[in-house]
Amino acid sequence: MWDRALEIFLKRFVTHGRLTVTLPSGKVIEAGDPAAPPYAIRITDPRIVRQLCLDPDMGLGEGYMDGKILIQNDDLRALFNLIGLNFYRDTQLPLWQRPIGWARAALRNLMMINPASRSKSNVAHHYDLSGELYELFLDTDRQYSCAYWSRDDMTLEEAQEAKKQHIARKLLLRPGMRVLDIGCGWGGMALTLARDFGARVVGVTLSEEQLKIARARAQAAGLADRVEFHLMDYRKVEGAFDRIVSVGMFEHVGIPQYQTFFNKVRDLLTEDGVALLHTIGQNGVPQASSSWILKYIFPGGYTPALSDTAPRIEKAGLWIEDIEFLRLHYARTLAAWHDRFMANIDRLPPAMDDRFKRMWRFYLLSMEMSFTQGRLMVQQYQLSKAMLSVPITRDYLYPADRAEALAHAAE
Repeated sequence: MWDRALEIFLKRFVTHGRLTVTLPSGKVIEAGDPAAPPYAIRITDPRIVRQLCLDPDMGLGEGYMDGKILIQNDDLRALFNLIGLNFYRDTQLPLWQRPIGWARAALRNLMMINPASRSKSNVAHHYDLSGELYELFLDTDRQYSCAYWSRDDMTLEEAQEAKKQHIARKLLLRPGMRVLDIGCGWGGMALTLARDFGARVVGVTLSEEQLKIARARAQAAGLADRVEFHLMDYRKVEGAFDRIVSVGMFEHVGIPQYQTFFNKVRDLLTEDGVALLHTIGQNGVPQASSSWILKYIFPGGYTPALSDTAPRIEKAGLWIEDIEFLRLHYARTLAAWHDRFMANIDRLPPAMDDRFKRMWRFYLLSMEMSFTQGRLMVQQYQLSKAMLSVPITRDYLYPADRAEALAHAAE
């Protein structure tokens, strides 16, 4: 039964490229263009066949993690390229999969209810893993968010520094300004704003591992008098801030808390204050997150569409001064992370076994595919309480680039 169901699904799903699947029963499924070079996988457990039919996300992810889906030359990136070519072409799901999709959509908001206690456990699931893991693939400043590739020849370190500088320009900082960093991670953004722009920064995180490292970094950099880090939910922060920045944290907020988040930003900003929100987002009609990603990587997470955020921002009474969508920047970042992870994979602690290694590789490459061929991008919202808190043109963001462009135009 399930062999036949998987065959129906794959023949409907794979219309570009060619996929050959060998099942535990010995049956071979051929799907796609017969003239294309074949890409072969082998499934060794009948339970994976059933799971692929009912929940392809979970079936493929767990099957690969558990070594029950064997991929040709272990070329996982090539498999995701094939999936990407086919998945985002409005393929109709088989009838038996549709109720599962409807149920996930109906339960989407329920799964994203994140009170403070659940938010902390969700953060610990991912960010309180061994610091040795993140040292293997992040840049030296531990920026765990989309870099800004303003040149093709940039290193990861240069692109992450460019990201911080790009965000700082949007914040329009002046020395002595009081800045709140919501979801401060290991402290890189806060330390940069204090060191390079003279800001006084308060960073909040729910990760005990990140807090420990961020505080140590502030001490080592001689910035402990200008940067303070706290283990605190953003909903508990009090005071007034000239600037608020949040990078890579909003994905963990969840739609039921969006109004609370933007109301809090409004309440914490001074009357002429400016906020910059940097988050992964999705293009098009909002869709539920991958079941595998929710279980193994980011429980309680969600990537918003513009239609999810804009009404809440408007209801909070904030001005949307500017919106920028960074396309493909995160794909390049993820590719760099994956390549560094694979180059250093043998240095992982023994507790991070082969299953963990396959899980992390699946995560990085599946996300890369979602940014190259899917509907994901990075959204940057520049927000304020007053209309004239930000210049009325974007010239201030690219002063050097603009001068150079004008010089070339005059030649």
